[in-house]
Amino acid sequence: MQFESFLIAILHALGQADIDYMLGGALAVWAYGEPRTTQDIDIVVALPVEKANALSKELEKIDIDLPSDIILDGLLETRADIPLNAIHGISGFKAEFFLLKEGDELRNSAFKRRRQVNFSSEIGAVYIHAPEDLIIYKLLYYSLSQQTKHIRDISSILKVSGKMIDYAYITLWTDAKGLSTLWQEIQENT
Repeated sequence: MQFESFLIAILHALGQADIDYMLGGALAVWAYGEPRTTQDIDIVVALPVEKANALSKELEKIDIDLPSDIILDGLLETRADIPLNAIHGISGFKAEFFLLKEGDELRNSAFKRRRQVNFSSEIGAVYIHAPEDLIIYKLLYYSLSQQTKHIRDISSILKVSGKMIDYAYITLWTDAKGLSTLWQEIQENT
């Protein structure tokens, strides 16, 4: 299985289970910046409890074992923002499902601001993070992991799509999340 086929299969499973989503991570960067390789799909899902079983069954059809009780546990988890890992049994590709939860103001704001873009003729239209929210999450993940790929992604977005960025929105959230200094440094160095 090719990565593109894996993405199509994940999107089809979400569609069959009638679950709203938005792509993040490297895939979303493709729409606003310079593409980079990735082996996983970061995806935010608005998953009502009553659809957990439907998602599990749809994933099972494409050789991904993610039992509904694990999904339900993830929905009830309030201490951390830990994704549910859905690993394709044959290819090893991974989809990381970040669950939209009540009380997560940033993720809920990002979900309301998601955008639809046409990825390709094979994939079609998909929902992705708005560039501002993608930058904010990249700042958050860099602050936690120090992985420079996040800084490269932000720089890429600013270079390619900088004129369409709502800098005031980013400043609002970087102030709220204690990321103002990092955000300012990146802007100065891009």
